Amino acid sequence: APAAAAAGGGATSSPDDATAALKLSQATTLGKIAAAIPDLAPKPDLSWPLDDHETVSGHRATLEGHDAPGPANVAWISDLTVDGRLSSLTVFNGPLNDVPHLMSRTTIDEDGSTMTYELDFRPRAYGAYELVDGEGNYPGPETFGRKSFEYSAARNDYFGKFCDDEVKAFFESTASSFEGGASVFDASYDSNDFDKLTRGPLALAVQMPLTEGNVAAASAAQEKATEYWTGWATDDGHGHRPGAPVNTQYVYDAKFRINAYSGLLPKFTEMFGAEEGSRLAAADSGPLDEAYVGGGS
Repeated sequence: APAAAAAGGGATSSPDDATAALKLSQATTLGKIAAAIPDLAPKPDLSWPLDDHETVSGHRATLEGHDAPGPANVAWISDLTVDGRLSSLTVFNGPLNDVPHLMSRTTIDEDGSTMTYELDFRPRAYGAYELVDGEGNYPGPETFGRKSFEYSAARNDYFGKFCDDEVKAFFESTASSFEGGASVFDASYDSNDFDKLTRGPLALAVQMPLTEGNVAAASAAQEKATEYWTGWATDDGHGHRPGAPVNTQYVYDAKFRINAYSGLLPKFTEMFGAEEGSRLAAADSGPLDEAYVGGGS
């Protein structure tokens, strides 16, 4: 029988069918990354292959971990699926460049009627993005003193390289591509201080009915976002000079990844419970204590 029509238009999707479609699309996207970055290699000791029969709160879970240390400069990629509940692609860069980290995540509510899609290009230097006001203004010297000029320079660098009109239009068109979608950046969502601290200025989070059309739109958004990321990651023009800039980036990234884990943890524990959510957040975040040094052997 044909699928029923959702209230917002379009055929409804079952949670398992939705994550299956997202997983297939995500595998294709990961294949494109591997084609562009041949040094990308699996991390079997940090992965959950299908034949391991891993589950999270009763749902089958798979995670494919990858990295490409050295000149390829990929610290961690997590390709994660929890059947019926979650599909996400997380990319953390190594310290040799200033290319934004990528986060693309679809979560499905427990009742299976709605989904939330999140997308972000996460900055590699602190720019006080979480303190922007409703008119787009950031705190100045009256708040941060001389540090405000450092933060302003970081924002100018990010917006100049990775947040031009084309990228802004992509985020806007993505938000409008979902049937019945509404932003979930409200007071409740913003209560996670670590999430706010790691979020980029274009960060997107949209809740919508679980329909085939919305699942397809999420897949398309992830594919396009990954195209942007891959283009930046393979462009030598975004590389740091050897020495102090690389060391500074490494120190910042190490703290950022811990903050990103701390922002993810309450989301997953709310979805899957304290024990299972903690285990999933740790697996998805990758090796936080690994001494990743780009450019090494």
